[in-house]
Amino acid sequence: MIGEAKVGNEDLNLCFEKLMMVAAGNSEGVKMNGVGITEWKDIPVELLLRIVSLLDDQTAIVASSVCSGWRDAICLGLTQLCLSWCRKNMNNLVLSLAPKFTRLQTLILRQENPQLEDNAVETISKFCHDLQDLDLSKSFKLSDRSLYALAHGCPNLKKLNISGCTSFSDEALAYLTNFCRKLKILNLCGCVKAATDHALQAIGRNCNMLQSLNLGWCDNVGDLGVMSLAYGCHDLRCLDLCGCVRITDDSVIALANECLHLRSLGLYYCRNITDDVLIGSQPSEEQRFDVGVVDER
Repeated sequence: MIGEAKVGNEDLNLCFEKLMMVAAGNSEGVKMNGVGITEWKDIPVELLLRIVSLLDDQTAIVASSVCSGWRDAICLGLTQLCLSWCRKNMNNLVLSLAPKFTRLQTLILRQENPQLEDNAVETISKFCHDLQDLDLSKSFKLSDRSLYALAHGCPNLKKLNISGCTSFSDEALAYLTNFCRKLKILNLCGCVKAATDHALQAIGRNCNMLQSLNLGWCDNVGDLGVMSLAYGCHDLRCLDLCGCVRITDDSVIALANECLHLRSLGLYYCRNITDDVLIGSQPSEEQRFDVGVVDER
């Protein structure tokens, strides 16, 4: 399996057969300018890139190992990659691939069991400067080193998922927002240490393009942080505050007054929010948003 062993000839032959089936629409032959393609080296770069765009990521990675021409073409042409299928040695796979796939814009590294370490994220930050969408969810092994690296190497990030990354600090998250000011979607669910009022003040100050923020079960979040978001992120449309037990009616009032595009507000288990403020916080039909609340008082 990729990430566990070197690519062998059988892998390349299978890759070629799969490429040919995709190119031919599962017919028996493939021709280019009237000439039959019978070996993988015969495939023109233009056709190769069209084929690779239809393949799963594992096959695309194998294809990039065929020859230097294929490697260069695929590495420059591939902009989206998901490695969540890699159950072992994802860290080593990222260390190997990041220096090659320098044009990546989307990289999904979601894990069932924590594999990624800081050196992998540092390598991504060093080579993948065009990255806009990064999923590092459940990366329990990562430390602040990763956020500092992303801040300097990936300033074009628009979507970042670090849910479940429990080791990140609020100082590192605040630092990240000083550089990644284009963020539109940020998932901090379960990031108890990182999601504090201090970090939210930095987000409100630096990320005024933010549209979606998940703060689920971040119980260090208080009114100061949420109000900072409301005053700084006027384009906010979706905000999950489920389990943020410290916030009060003041947060809801600030959001209702400042975030006129807000359409979804999660308030499950927010025990200090009163019914009166929920009823009075939606002044018009145009500004109405969905609110989810469980009353456990």
